[in-house]
Amino acid sequence: MPLVVVEKPSLWQRILFLFKGFDGPLAITVLVLAFIGLLTMYSSGYDHGTRFVDHGRNMLLAAGIMFIVAQVPPHRLMTMAVPLYAVGVLLLIAVELFGITRKGATRWINVGVVIQPSEILKIALPLMLAWWFQKREGQLRPSDFAVAGALLLLPVGLIMKQPDLGTSLLVFATGFSVIYFAGLNWRFIVPPLAVGLFVVLVLVVFQTPLCAEGVNWPILHDYQQQRVCTLLDPWRDPLGRGFHIIQGMIAIGSGGFFGQGYMQGTQTHLEFIPERTTDFIFAAFAEEFGLLGSLVLLVAFLFLVLRCLAIALEAPTLFSRLLAGAITMIFFTYAFVNLGMVSGILPVVGVPLPFISYGGTAMVTLGLALGMMMSIAKTKRLVQS
Repeated sequence: MPLVVVEKPSLWQRILFLFKGFDGPLAITVLVLAFIGLLTMYSSGYDHGTRFVDHGRNMLLAAGIMFIVAQVPPHRLMTMAVPLYAVGVLLLIAVELFGITRKGATRWINVGVVIQPSEILKIALPLMLAWWFQKREGQLRPSDFAVAGALLLLPVGLIMKQPDLGTSLLVFATGFSVIYFAGLNWRFIVPPLAVGLFVVLVLVVFQTPLCAEGVNWPILHDYQQQRVCTLLDPWRDPLGRGFHIIQGMIAIGSGGFFGQGYMQGTQTHLEFIPERTTDFIFAAFAEEFGLLGSLVLLVAFLFLVLRCLAIALEAPTLFSRLLAGAITMIFFTYAFVNLGMVSGILPVVGVPLPFISYGGTAMVTLGLALGMMMSIAKTKRLVQS
């Protein structure tokens, strides 16, 4: 019997195999956004010490996490859903009992290191809901959607109680997207939308009496109520609650079509834009690169969302499709809410701009989400081949 010699693959071939199946268009889009983020951070964070270097380090950390998670096939990710969700909810309960309070909000807990458990739910909740619907594929009943609703509302309610309106909106949007993609009937969606539109109409028409001093709204905390009122009329307190929105709009408007030039933004470098390296970094970017640069950024985010949707549509299993759809919603909600609040069309809720804003925790979350998306794309390509 002849001896069969199997050639051992080289180190370079083994490295290339790890990248096999990575989605090229998605990777290129993220690299473009990361480059824009570094460029903007260098300008807006020039006097923030090591912020530019830290931002680059956070990006490298997120890239490493993305690469590792991308090697985990979706069926392995599914086994992590229940324990990750359970740990996340238990930590939220622990925050309620033993949490650390900063600036009037109890959102952190010390477990050897100080963490914000609500960030875990941005990934854990869609994982859990995708697992739930995968287990009931082909035999979905109304009661299954009711259980999914309970799984969604439990962490969202705990996060709102901290209070953290921005994170609760993100967690709700990603979780609800899974329920919707799983086949939720429109008759359960239209009534809440109608109520929401009616509330917005009432606020716009009767904003003066509703926003008067001493008037308290049900459900919302006082600071949340003031954010809504400030959105409706930021000039009612231009040096206080309305300062963020007003300065953001001034910076965006002063950029014109071509912008004032890189490192030349007056609102940015004279420190009129608050939180110019985090929540309001788009205002700094728009001031220096103008409408033209803003359109390039918007097109990049649009392509990111569309590419993720394409991956979701081609995913081989229900779990993969639902998870990819939820990750797409994470990117969309982050970008839409941030751009909306900086432009003065949404309340200020403290949501970063993906890959642009400074923030280690948010960058790690994005790295996890991208890794899962790459894993789904990789599995799709391997299945097709």
